[in-house]
Amino acid sequence: MPPAPAASRDLTPAASIVIPVYNEEGLLRTAIIDLVTELEELGAFSYEIIITENGSSDGTKELAFELERKYPQVRVLTDSEPNYGKALRKGILAARGTFVLCDEIDICDVGFHQRAMDVLTQGQADMVVGSKAHAEAHDKRPMFRRMGTQTINFLLRVFLDFHGTDTHGLKAFHRERLLSVVNRCIVDRDLFASEFVIRAERADFRILEVPIEIAEKRPPTINLMRRVPNVLKNLVRLFVAIRVKG
Repeated sequence: MPPAPAASRDLTPAASIVIPVYNEEGLLRTAIIDLVTELEELGAFSYEIIITENGSSDGTKELAFELERKYPQVRVLTDSEPNYGKALRKGILAARGTFVLCDEIDICDVGFHQRAMDVLTQGQADMVVGSKAHAEAHDKRPMFRRMGTQTINFLLRVFLDFHGTDTHGLKAFHRERLLSVVNRCIVDRDLFASEFVIRAERADFRILEVPIEIAEKRPPTINLMRRVPNVLKNLVRLFVAIRVKG
């Protein structure tokens, strides 16, 4: 069977790969070129890549548009506010694919994309989560970042009755089926992705976790400790909205 063609801007792709980026000038070009190359070699499904740049102060925006001009598979969305959750939501809403693959510029795991597409197209799940905390995962990030994942997962279990092992990072889902869940989410920034997964879980959508291997390619673009106040504030908002009001 010949490889599936990459989607041009006037075609509907099978998958939309949404990648929020903030101050990623040093990584963006190589990551996107490598991602396109690997997807073309795989040739398993048509796709678009949506780069959702949000509030970068370096050359990320200009570089993103350069990549858009070079590759018909690439679309760029921009926003002046550095806001991961808002950028992710914006990309999901703009996606044209039947399935949405939420990626990170420092991961770009084509192996996960293929596994997730196999599961979704065969109807085995509504959402696939690539878990860094799965028993079979290989999380090679620094200890501080692994502890951060463990801490937020503990808080999500205690306050929001989360039953999985990970919410942030790689995800794939049937767009139309899960769009109502996206629209019910009330927080943005770091906890949007967590709220999305938890609301999908509570609505009894079929969620399958798969282990991933992850290593740090660059330090976080936003200091992790600076995120804590906003995470705690939104955690309280979600506790009231989900556990109290229902």
